[in-house]
Amino acid sequence: MKQNQLTREESIGRAMQAMQANRPLRAEEICRDYLELHPGCAEHLRLLGHALIKQNRLAEAEEQIRFALELRPEYPQLLEDLGSVLGLQRRFEESIPFFEKAIALEPTLALAHKKLGRALAAVGRGPEADEAFMEFFERDPDKGRIAVGADHLKAGRTEEAVKIFRGILRENPDQVDALCFLALAYRQKESTRSDAEALLRRATQVAPNHVSAWLNLGALLAEMNKRQDAIRCFERAVKIEPGHAGAWGSLGSAYAHASFPEKSVRAYRKALKLDAGIPNYQMGLGHVLKTIGDQEGALQAYREAIRLKPQFGEVYWSMANLKIFRFEDAEVDAMLEQVERDDLSDSEDIHFRFALGKAFEDRRDHDQAWHYYHTGNQRKRSTVEYDPAEVLVKQQEICEVFDAEFLGGREGNGCQAPDPILIVGMPRSGSTLVEQILASHSQVEGTAELPYLGRISASIGRYRTDNVHFPQACRDLRDKDWRAYGEQYLEYTRDHRETDRPFFTDKLPNNFPMVGLLHMILPNARVINTLRHPLDSLLGNYKQLYGKGQNFTYDIYDLAEYYKRYHATMQHWHEVLPGKVLDVHYEDTVLDLEGQVRRILDHCGLEFEEACLRFHENPRSVKTASSEQVRQPIYQSALGTWRRYEKHLGFWQEELADIIAQLPERVRNAGL
Repeated sequence: MKQNQLTREESIGRAMQAMQANRPLRAEEICRDYLELHPGCAEHLRLLGHALIKQNRLAEAEEQIRFALELRPEYPQLLEDLGSVLGLQRRFEESIPFFEKAIALEPTLALAHKKLGRALAAVGRGPEADEAFMEFFERDPDKGRIAVGADHLKAGRTEEAVKIFRGILRENPDQVDALCFLALAYRQKESTRSDAEALLRRATQVAPNHVSAWLNLGALLAEMNKRQDAIRCFERAVKIEPGHAGAWGSLGSAYAHASFPEKSVRAYRKALKLDAGIPNYQMGLGHVLKTIGDQEGALQAYREAIRLKPQFGEVYWSMANLKIFRFEDAEVDAMLEQVERDDLSDSEDIHFRFALGKAFEDRRDHDQAWHYYHTGNQRKRSTVEYDPAEVLVKQQEICEVFDAEFLGGREGNGCQAPDPILIVGMPRSGSTLVEQILASHSQVEGTAELPYLGRISASIGRYRTDNVHFPQACRDLRDKDWRAYGEQYLEYTRDHRETDRPFFTDKLPNNFPMVGLLHMILPNARVINTLRHPLDSLLGNYKQLYGKGQNFTYDIYDLAEYYKRYHATMQHWHEVLPGKVLDVHYEDTVLDLEGQVRRILDHCGLEFEEACLRFHENPRSVKTASSEQVRQPIYQSALGTWRRYEKHLGFWQEELADIIAQLPERVRNAGL
């Protein structure tokens, strides 16, 4: 039966199914097909309004709902709908009479009372708002209490929210929404995330077809780096509701983070097929295509995201982060217009500024580039938490515990497997290049930036009652504990192994304080420290807007202090573990690729292979900011980049003068 031959009931049924499957575009199509033949059907006009609201086309939705009300002026649900769409446009004063009339006609509309309360509160009519909320609570006590708890949670009043959700669960332990919201509250703190996981697992047991419970559990597990478990949750969600675009988008993200790029691309494309109007899915697709080297596809996805959301600064930065990409003049003009907007969010403004820094750098206007990088960093620093003293003290404490006596007195402990090759250093110092060289060897598998050394260090002493934690708690570990931690590390990393190659890389630059821990749990593991001229290293970080973490990079003072502590820590490892760590200068690799490749392979106990010189031909996915650069043959244009910004780098030159003076002359003079 063709769409235009459907009965009224059949058409409404199909449109509602499409909405339930989160397919508002399809619901819109069904409604418009029917209305073309029957323009006076208020039910179809109402459903069309809902589909347009779902797509955030609020003005169009308002128009359709008003038309329906002209046909059915005493239809309570339509009056509530019009109030809702006005509220979504923040026209609260206008929305109030429609909610009031809907309630007068149909007092049992519980949500209308709640919406009226919100509108009254928004215009400062507090006592009347309280009255409306009380009416809502009386008509649906559980939902009312959950709504209040959710509002507390949204406003950051977590303790009040927790009290409400716990109260509901005392009365009804299987109330799924309360389980999910309480889990959301517990999810905010790392110390209670295991409780959040238990609550969400309970929710999925109580209501195995509750898609939101599976999605929330998957999101939590992804945050906890339980990537395979997260994937299973999202796969369950799309099985329950195949038309749920959000579930497919979450699955695409999970596949990407677990290093399954092809599966990720398919999932994102499925999400976009269900709802092409979600810019975040276009951006996610672009990210994955970038990691597998499809720059053209990535740019196409990014530009579609911008078409859907012109103020999407994160996408402009993603394009800039392709590194070898250059913005067109029209795109630069568009970004300059955006940063002048008063209503731009901090996040979008920051992304635009970093992208403009890259755009002006490509134009060789380095003063203007510095202006946007610097102002972008200043704004970013104000949004992140970073205590340089806490970080530096912790690194000093690690060196004090893992001294020569401690390490020497425990020789031979740990798991004896030689599998890992740890790559550490400052970010933006050539670690991805070294990883790609090693991953091109037939005996080495390239994995990802693995968080497991940090996870293990955080677990050491976690349950001690005397408040002694890592690194001090390491003094009390027994031989079998070190071995167990080594085996645990290898178990964690198995999720990232796709081949039977005997060695694998663990490239996480910030792991440099963990060299001593690695030596204790896996004494046969190799370590490579990637270095670059300090000014190039610091500048590279200052020009980089990271997705998460690396909060020390957004301030010139924090960066200098962090670099000095990094340098001191690596000197310590060289002293207490002579020969354990191989230093590889980026400049040396660029100027003498084969010589450095042979050094790297020799340190890892590997035979030389020509494929390591052709690292740029390796098709593996690369997730870091250097993903496009390591797909190119070696080039020298990045040497001495700091010289182009030298007039702005006086503080770093002064702070790091002693370290710079110790550099080999070939490194100091690189780029001249």
